[in-house]
Amino acid sequence: MLLLIIAVESVIPKQRAGEFFNPMLNEQQKLAVKRILSGECRPTPYILFGPPGTGKTLTVIEAILQIHYTLPDSRILVCAPSNAATDMICLRLHQSHLLKPGAMVRVNATFRSAEHIDDMVKPYCRDGEDIQKALWFRIIITTCSSAGMFYRPEVRLGHFTHVILDEAGQASEPESLIPIGLISEANGQIILVGDPKQLGPVIKSKIAVAFGLSVSLLERLTSREMYLRDEDAFGTCGAYNPLLITKLVKNYRSHSALLALPSKLFYHKELEVCADPSVVTSLLHWRKLPRKGFPLIFHGVRGSETRESSSPSWFNPTEAVQVMQYCCHLAKNESAVVSVTDIGVITPYRKQVEKIRFLLTSIDLADIKVGTVEEFQGQEYMVIILSTVRSYESLLDDDRYCLGFVSDPKRFNVAITRAKALLIVVGNPHVLVRDPCFCALLQYSLINKAYVGCDLPSELECLQKHD
Repeated sequence: MLLLIIAVESVIPKQRAGEFFNPMLNEQQKLAVKRILSGECRPTPYILFGPPGTGKTLTVIEAILQIHYTLPDSRILVCAPSNAATDMICLRLHQSHLLKPGAMVRVNATFRSAEHIDDMVKPYCRDGEDIQKALWFRIIITTCSSAGMFYRPEVRLGHFTHVILDEAGQASEPESLIPIGLISEANGQIILVGDPKQLGPVIKSKIAVAFGLSVSLLERLTSREMYLRDEDAFGTCGAYNPLLITKLVKNYRSHSALLALPSKLFYHKELEVCADPSVVTSLLHWRKLPRKGFPLIFHGVRGSETRESSSPSWFNPTEAVQVMQYCCHLAKNESAVVSVTDIGVITPYRKQVEKIRFLLTSIDLADIKVGTVEEFQGQEYMVIILSTVRSYESLLDDDRYCLGFVSDPKRFNVAITRAKALLIVVGNPHVLVRDPCFCALLQYSLINKAYVGCDLPSELECLQKHD
């Protein structure tokens, strides 16, 4: 019995004040954890602004552990809009090996099938089946909508001292308010974690969109004056109020050539390249690169978009074949440089996903992940291939018709920031030039001699001659 007690006690960290469980955190991540721990901003929500690849999840895990061990009376509710994001938090906390048995519970919706739950997460779900029993745990993890199960007469109002909402940019505002409504009004702290420049909530009702429900609480707050940067007399952007918001800027994912454009378009040129050089430079000499040492290809294709009678979704056979060829060059040749699990194929339309999957299966590359932009948020791959699909040039005066889903800065941002070492974009430059983001990508590709394929629209031809 004594030996058992010693074994259990050994997993409890011997932590001194001011120390971090994860010594690899950078200064911004540490600052964010300290601000969350101090709670100086209460009752105003604290925002952790995490652009792509900046270690947002690492920071959240450290914050949860610090609150749990430093504030013994704390009761933490951790939520995210999706089961996948919620399970990931639970899994990362489990993998930290820093929580005692009985510290954490994962509460699932009653209709969720056990077969969709990771085996490592399942043990934490057992006590979550009984809400009254789940309340015994100091760390409760659930989705935003499932947090509604805690609105019961037997649950004390303001039970939770901390509500952490991860992927807050993807949650609708009503969805976000479900867990937030459970916070203690006396001394509770709300922490919103996410990136308002990436995908927002999926709202299918046009009426709801008209009334602003496609704007997340995170995005709405970050547009408010108190969360904006200071500006000097010349209008130059200064710093955020550190009591209210911390922006992470060190990117641990991508090669500098892949980071430069999104950093300029969405993040005030602040993203810093901190990725492992051995990883992000591994494809700089791939034989298909138009310019050796520059890991970007924009492959112009004047294909044809079409729809099947039974489906409203678009697909482009010419682009699908070009994607298949690039996958083949990367993963099937005798000098294959990339594993199939290191390649991700993104396209905005489900019918194009279906067509590309069929082609890849036919050449024994079915293990390459193919999906829509939404399926790739939060993920990263050595190689990303993006098929934009839209190619109808006859109605170029109607940008929304010819571009559809493609004309969305947030989707664009997510799509081009998943790659670590190589990004390949396949699309029609005569259509894509009408979108500001894709036009910037085309210009960037041409200036850096990374463009191949079809002829260019007249407004870009001069850049092709750029020295």
